[in-house]
Amino acid sequence: MVNRKELNPESSPRAAFGARIRRFREDRGWSQEALAGQLSYSSQHISAVETGRKPPTLPFARELDRAFGTAESTDSFEREWRDIRHGSLLEGFPEYVGYEGRAVEIRLYEIGIVPGLLQTPEYARALADSSVKRGAITPDQADERVSFLKERQAALERLRPPMVFVTMDESCIRRPVGGSSVMAGQLARLVEFAELPNTVLQVAPFDIGERRTFDLPVYLLTLSDRTVICYAESQAQGHLDRESVSVMPMLTAYHQLQGESLSQASSVDMINQLRKGIP
Repeated sequence: MVNRKELNPESSPRAAFGARIRRFREDRGWSQEALAGQLSYSSQHISAVETGRKPPTLPFARELDRAFGTAESTDSFEREWRDIRHGSLLEGFPEYVGYEGRAVEIRLYEIGIVPGLLQTPEYARALADSSVKRGAITPDQADERVSFLKERQAALERLRPPMVFVTMDESCIRRPVGGSSVMAGQLARLVEFAELPNTVLQVAPFDIGERRTFDLPVYLLTLSDRTVICYAESQAQGHLDRESVSVMPMLTAYHQLQGESLSQASSVDMINQLRKGIP
């Protein structure tokens, strides 16, 4: 016990996770070596997670639940891991992502930044690092955001991918993020996206003025049973809506916005013109 490190579970969610492992382990009279004997992880790995030197992973959390008998309970380690993972995300967004991975049609409208599903890793990292510099999130949360986005994008690369409609305010492609190299790669990615057989990309130009139907980002999902779900967010809060009486007007507004926006060919032309102007 000479080298025992005192834990402060209030210092961070990761520290709380590690302190809970230690508490569960010691309540059963187990050493780290004894716990390792029930997992596919070494005692050194357990020690690193307990003391916060390594972040927990989903497979590790699930093995802890099997060892401690907490699987599928309200206080499972998997649930705590998901709370940590989604701690930097707006309310309602993790639930939305669960539906997004099963949707047959996805409709996105974004203002100011390129929609997450279309972001390059470099663009996503620049946004996350900026949030860290402002003190809005921690470096760990920035890593989690980028990793989480990568998982969202991978979930759409399936045998029968969804039809994805993206309408972006012109500000998304004109706002510089991460410098000229990052923007060049991001604009190239948008052109590649538009060439896919299951996508439609449109830019809502500034000159549509008051005919722009949304002032906030809006995401609409159509599920296999044709149910439509809407997710909208402000700066501080997200809201998932399944009620058709409120979702259907949002879908109508999306179609109206598409009608006011540039065609895909004209949108790609605008993006390519911007690419030529990047040094």
